[in-house]
Amino acid sequence: MASSLRGEVLNLYKNLLYLGREYPKGADYFRSRLKAAFLKNKDVKDPEQIKQLIARGEFVIKELEALYFLRKYRAMKQRYYTDN
Repeated sequence: MASSLRGEVLNLYKNLLYLGREYPKGADYFRSRLKAAFLKNKDVKDPEQIKQLIARGEFVIKELEALYFLRKYRAMKQRYYTDN
């Protein structure tokens, strides 16, 4: 694997690990699933396939951010608005 792709993969892992701290099922659950997903693909050598996996990981980051934003929005809505 090229060193630039290695750096991207490590950066992706760090970002996902950071986002997993507030996962609804718990950080430990998220960390174990994340590690399993990365170990499953550790033998991939093709740069194009690695780029596809990185893109998939970035999509997961966007989904997690949307999940957290929606959860925060719902909490704020419950605090300030009453359903009548």
